[in-house]
Amino acid sequence: MNPLLGIVSFIAVLLVALPGPLYKYNIVELGTAFTVLRYGVYVGIAALLLLLIQVLFLRKNIRWAVAGISAVFAIIAVALPLSLMSKAKSVPPIHDISTDLINPPEFVAITALRANAPNKAEYAGEETAQQQRESYPELTTQLYEKSIDVLFSTAQNAVNELGWKLVNADKSQGIIEATDTTEWFGFKDDVVIRIRAVDEASMMDIRSKSRVGKSDLGKNAERIQVFIKHIDTALAR
Repeated sequence: MNPLLGIVSFIAVLLVALPGPLYKYNIVELGTAFTVLRYGVYVGIAALLLLLIQVLFLRKNIRWAVAGISAVFAIIAVALPLSLMSKAKSVPPIHDISTDLINPPEFVAITALRANAPNKAEYAGEETAQQQRESYPELTTQLYEKSIDVLFSTAQNAVNELGWKLVNADKSQGIIEATDTTEWFGFKDDVVIRIRAVDEASMMDIRSKSRVGKSDLGKNAERIQVFIKHIDTALAR
């Protein structure tokens, strides 16, 4: 049964690993990718059951190296999707996050790039804002004792350093727009940064929105938090 266990566990990990790249490179639709991912979990569970049977009833015939590698593959196939499901349950089912919920920064150049996206460029609305207030109360407008020029330059550098694709940088409007592409599935999330003068200081708002999906698994809020931390670190040097 060792060869069978190895084959089943390898198929399981492939079914979990491949849907992301297949969707990312437009080989399959998102619904198909998620279906394959789900079947990967089922096959992974089957592999773990086969392993349990071997341990309980066929211990003398076990090749422990093969069994160990198979177990790792099967656990990955089951644990990775389940961890994503757990993450989805722990965050609000929203995909549009902004540090200013009253007057969210608006996309300008990126609007055209989102023309065919399921999630339109317009802000998602008050229901989304209320869920954000409850889940991410720390995401608010950032105030810095720096000039607009310094903050704008720092923000633009941060976009580049974080590996986002710069789409628009208009200092006269105080707007920076960029797109961040996730590694596994290649989801494109768009970011707009708005910088304005406040007396001798400057304030910055950031908005991050997914092009597809009802829930972002907390990615947009995480992206904004990382960006703010990056700015704070750069300005503290």
